Amino acid sequence: MSTGRTPPRVFLIGIAAELAGMHPQTLRVYERRGLITPQRTARNTRVYSEADVALLRRIQELSEEGLNLAGIERVLRLEQRLARAERRARDLRAEMDQMIEDHRTAVAEARAARGQIVLAGRRGTSLIPRYSPVVARTMRRTH
Repeated sequence: MSTGRTPPRVFLIGIAAELAGMHPQTLRVYERRGLITPQRTARNTRVYSEADVALLRRIQELSEEGLNLAGIERVLRLEQRLARAERRARDLRAEMDQMIEDHRTAVAEARAARGQIVLAGRRGTSLIPRYSPVVARTMRRTH
């Protein structure tokens, strides 16, 4: 029975290097520098995911713009921090939107209930309209 999901594609070092437009030895250098961490098979063979290949392309792009490896490392760290901050901002926005919606619902319920007053008496509780006088007032004028 199929789950409908295809397994992630992985590439050996030669194919990944070709897809990224660089020499396989360059990938090994990037791995030693900590720029990329490929998965390993049971036989300790490097395998690169599509995300790894995209990262290699980004490294290649930064290199072509004139950045050295130290600069590339810094840019990648900053891009990761930015991505985390953007995810956090999205999460906070979603949380805030939910709180606003909950508040609006509570306000609407309070406004709907405002038109009624609950009186507790010996005979139990009863609902009466808010603006109906509970006790009739009589006005006396003394001169």
